[in-house]
Amino acid sequence: MIGRLAWKNIWFKPLNTILSIILLTASVAIISLLILLQEQFEKQFSSNIDGVDVVLGAQGSPLQLILSSVYQVDAPTGNISYSEAKTWMKHPFVKSAIPLAFGDNYRGFKIVGTTPAYLDKFGATVSQGKIFQSDFEVVIGAEIAKKLNIKVGDKFFGSHGDAAEGEVHEEFAYKVSGIASPTGKVIDNLILCNIPSVWAMHENHEHADENPEHGEEGHIHFEGDEHEHHNHEAEMPVSEEGKEITAVLIKFRNKMGFVTWPRLIAQNTKMQAASPAIEINRLFSLFGIGLQALQYLAYGIMLISGISIFIALYTTLKERKYEFALLRVGGASRLQLLNLVMFESILLCFVGFIFGTIVGRIALFLISSSTDEEYKMTFDPFAFVWKKEGILFIVTIFVGVLAAAIPAIKAYRLNISKTLANA
Repeated sequence: MIGRLAWKNIWFKPLNTILSIILLTASVAIISLLILLQEQFEKQFSSNIDGVDVVLGAQGSPLQLILSSVYQVDAPTGNISYSEAKTWMKHPFVKSAIPLAFGDNYRGFKIVGTTPAYLDKFGATVSQGKIFQSDFEVVIGAEIAKKLNIKVGDKFFGSHGDAAEGEVHEEFAYKVSGIASPTGKVIDNLILCNIPSVWAMHENHEHADENPEHGEEGHIHFEGDEHEHHNHEAEMPVSEEGKEITAVLIKFRNKMGFVTWPRLIAQNTKMQAASPAIEINRLFSLFGIGLQALQYLAYGIMLISGISIFIALYTTLKERKYEFALLRVGGASRLQLLNLVMFESILLCFVGFIFGTIVGRIALFLISSSTDEEYKMTFDPFAFVWKKEGILFIVTIFVGVLAAAIPAIKAYRLNISKTLANA
């Protein structure tokens, strides 16, 4: 009864109601979007640095080194000598060391030269086929296999650099030996091979520069295709002498490594040892300032929405006092009138919260589509952060209660006889 009457009353002045709902929807949408973005962003970044204490790489920006080597979302700071890096990889403080070599991509997905330990680091297994064992054998990340419909046994040609439009290496074809299991981490969007494959490809690329004859775009050959490129150099072992890699992911045996390594590396080499934990915390702090500012803005919009509801209820109270008097004559109690006004405001806030939650998730879906294409990073619009979103719901309802408090008390104190006499 009260619910049906409240619903009809809030549409007594539809423009006021629509304005209040739009303001509430906007504020709730912004806050819920920020909650989901922050939660998933921090979760993804934190999960990817598990098992990495420092990253050994070329001198430059430490944050750039971390973003390029751990998250694959930036250009590397440069290359380092593999022989020099191996010396430090065998240091007594080092528990495990995973070398990485970049240089090519296939349709925008990075081809990374590494070791099978890289899959273990992310908790990935080879769900189909086998791990790469020979040069130019690759394991495809789960997301790439799904997006590009690649299967075990397929062959493709990589493109030089990070851009999908780069020059195609048609001298050697990569062969898919396995598909990695999905992990929800950065490895899902990578193509993994051994490091000699990267070296061989770029040695040949230097010779091919003198007489380049390449296609326009990386393309795939399925098993059974007649057209294949062969090069006897691919079958010969690649010497490590004078070779370079991009970075090394280091895990220490004890805390002494954290204390001494950055200084040791800086003093004794032309490399740097950057800590993912320190750099990502710095990134989160910068990221958090922007999020906090947007949250203040959203709560400001919510406050304006509450004022809008208050004004709408207060201004219509004079017009509706005869209706309230008749309800009292018909048997309604003072408390029921108070509940009616309060329920109208809460109903408005509830509708605004539902719409805001939906709009926030639509916005997250659009953002996820953009980041997936640009940075190979996705967000789940159907995820729920129950605690924070629960608090947001309580705050939204509280705004409704606060906005209706004065009009509800005035309805409660309504003098029936005086009101009807004036009528």
